[in-house]
Amino acid sequence: MSPQPNPHVADLHPYEPGRPITDVAREHGLHPSQIAKLASNENPLGPSPRALQAIRDSLDLTHLYPDGAGVDLRQAIAKLHGLTPDHVVLGCGSNEIIEFCYHAYTLPGQGKVLASTYAFAVYGLMARLFGIPFEEVPDRNFHHDLAGFSARLTPDVRLVFIASPNNPTGTRIPNAELTAFVEKFPAGPLLVLDEAYYEFIPEPPPSVQWVKEGRPLVVLRTFSKVQGLAALRIGYGLARPDIAAVLQKSRQPFNTSAPAQVAALAGLADTDHVKKTVSMTDAGRDRLHSFLKKLNLRFIPGTANFVMVEVGDGDAVFLALQKKGIIVRPLRSYRLPTWIRISIGTPEQMERLEKVLPEILAQKK
Repeated sequence: MSPQPNPHVADLHPYEPGRPITDVAREHGLHPSQIAKLASNENPLGPSPRALQAIRDSLDLTHLYPDGAGVDLRQAIAKLHGLTPDHVVLGCGSNEIIEFCYHAYTLPGQGKVLASTYAFAVYGLMARLFGIPFEEVPDRNFHHDLAGFSARLTPDVRLVFIASPNNPTGTRIPNAELTAFVEKFPAGPLLVLDEAYYEFIPEPPPSVQWVKEGRPLVVLRTFSKVQGLAALRIGYGLARPDIAAVLQKSRQPFNTSAPAQVAALAGLADTDHVKKTVSMTDAGRDRLHSFLKKLNLRFIPGTANFVMVEVGDGDAVFLALQKKGIIVRPLRSYRLPTWIRISIGTPEQMERLEKVLPEILAQKK
């Protein structure tokens, strides 16, 4: 008799990432240089040159284990935010901090977890993996319904996930609305505020101030998006020291690599690269909005580095674009089969999309 897997794992549908460039190129007989990947909300400019140099400089020490505590990077992050290193937890992407929260603050079969209906799939996947009841709060026109969250904050709630800007919808929560929610958040559950796209929004919320005030929340940040370090898998969480200490106990001893730590450290210092990325993204997003309006397509105005658009048959458009060397993200896995998500690329990539997408939509009619 074969070993019997945990039923929570056996019945789990894994997360579906955006398709790799090499796979699409091989499948359609294209060279990787011909592929425009507009699927995974990555930085098309790549990482900071300083980060790349830091990686190169670190390679001679590849035979040594990294600093398990990530002291230098945690100190730099803490200084940036006016916190102490005891407020900072490093993760293999901010995804791993989500896992830490489950390890540290849930028990199998006990309590429940709240998230918005159209929110990052990993919140629910982790709940199922850990055997925790998962409850979705219906959106209001693809926006978080914070009143709906408040109404469901019963004593058995363990974790609450709020993302702003939200993925895949691209919507953000107004600062006044989010502040009111945080200030009234009850004792008991842990609020996880996912800010993976924080750098892209003007006038961001005072989330670090809430950490300084000692509120029961964890703020998630990542180096995968604006910093362009997605392949290195590095992110962090900010929380008051007692919460951060519990999360630290949940991580593996060397969960972030030395190249990732030094690249993130160098990236933090290169504010010009961040400004260049945000400027290009703002222009590209405005351009994409205007283009979609001309096509009379329904879309949700984005606030980060991607836009969600309704195209009829999302899977069919996704496949047709792939044949033309453009990868977008179909949203069937989010129960949005008529929608796709388009990441903001370089001006040249967006020009390619503008040429190809109308042709494909005309063929689908």
